[in-house]
Amino acid sequence: KVDKMASLYNIHVRTGCFCNTGACQMHLGISNEDIQRNLQAGHVCGDGIDLVDGHPTGSVRISFGYMSSFEDAQTFLKFIIATRLSKSDTENAFQSSVTKQMRESVPDDCPSFNNVDKSSPILHISDRELRKNSSATMTTGSWQPPEAEAESMRAAVSETAVPTCRRGGKPITVTNIYLYPIKSCSAFEVTEWPVGNQGLLYDRNWMVVNQNGVCMTQKQEPRLCLVNPSIDLEQNIMVIQAEGMDPISVSLEENTGKEAVICESKVCSHRVKTYDCGEGIAGWFSLFLGRPCRLIRQSSDVKNRLHQKNIKGLAAATNISLSLVNEAQYLLINVASILELKEHISARLEEPLEIDELIRRFRANIVISAPESFEEEEWAEISIGALQFQVVGPCSRCQIICIDQQSGERNKEFLQSLSAARGRKTNFGIYLMNQPFHSSFPDILSVGSEVLPVLKENPEIQPPTSSEEKCSG
Repeated sequence: KVDKMASLYNIHVRTGCFCNTGACQMHLGISNEDIQRNLQAGHVCGDGIDLVDGHPTGSVRISFGYMSSFEDAQTFLKFIIATRLSKSDTENAFQSSVTKQMRESVPDDCPSFNNVDKSSPILHISDRELRKNSSATMTTGSWQPPEAEAESMRAAVSETAVPTCRRGGKPITVTNIYLYPIKSCSAFEVTEWPVGNQGLLYDRNWMVVNQNGVCMTQKQEPRLCLVNPSIDLEQNIMVIQAEGMDPISVSLEENTGKEAVICESKVCSHRVKTYDCGEGIAGWFSLFLGRPCRLIRQSSDVKNRLHQKNIKGLAAATNISLSLVNEAQYLLINVASILELKEHISARLEEPLEIDELIRRFRANIVISAPESFEEEEWAEISIGALQFQVVGPCSRCQIICIDQQSGERNKEFLQSLSAARGRKTNFGIYLMNQPFHSSFPDILSVGSEVLPVLKENPEIQPPTSSEEKCSG
């Protein structure tokens, strides 16, 4: 999380064990038994699990060399003061109401907090403790990881759990559906849409790459959000529009002929087979973005990539595959959670925010209206109409939420506000995987459909996530 926030200030730090696990174990006082427990809890090299049972799994290193200046050191100190040590005067009620719980949650013997000013915000706090209405039934005891042969925590769903409707049976419904035909480009909003093997049909089937075939996202090219793709199922085309440019269309039929240029590209370190969409569309994007680039599409004539980390907890029979998404087939957010965050960010910015603007910043596929904010983080499974989904885990946000999806302008305050509002975490929204073997009905996702959640067996346990950027670009 420190690394992610540092990137907002154009600061590069190194985090983890620096490829020296022995030294890490020695300096952090991690025993062999601790290593084994951490592995059973899902912690592996390169992931984003900073703490296990309140103890650090790595450290943060800032390095200075021959070309470093005094100003560089001051820049780093200002970053630490602005994001890690200062206590905002605009903290909202739901954060201040759990201040006492936050302080008590830090172990006295945890070396990372021995010298921390007790009046400063504490970094170690679970998502559960940040609920607006903290429940008296919360447990504070240490969780012991499951045995090695037990199923992944992603599959820790009680077989006896039943769907719940909160607050007197008030229904939870789908309010918006978005797909993103071209990765990191603008959303295409629909009221109902077919569901395919990889998620919403045509969601993130295309992406823009640079001259080296590397995927371009809004982190490198914010103007991608100004490209508006839409799918016309009747005419079987994707229409691409942008201000100052003539519309251009791309056929939805896959180009499997000999003229197609098959290439291998990378999406978040995963290699995918793709084919080039031609010189015409490449020229269109190069002109609009002002740099050489091409549009490519994922090829379906080869075996689709599987994300083993995500599907570990799902039954092998599902054979789930991914499109050009980063982490999972679907991303879901809750309007109630957006509203709570909106109040916090508006107070820090000292200006009102539109709810639609915030929703678009979080680039979800499914937006729901649930009675309680952040209750979606306690769900293990959900059904929407006839469709069944398993919750893979929380979405750890990156700097893309700092980009206004209507103008392409950056404002790092959004990620900082999310981190401050959520106890220094940047989780917002949950990832879903579809379980098609449960459904014998036509696979259509519709606005207005009722959402029936199944609670986790142990809501205190959060599934682990990797260190890769989680925002679905």
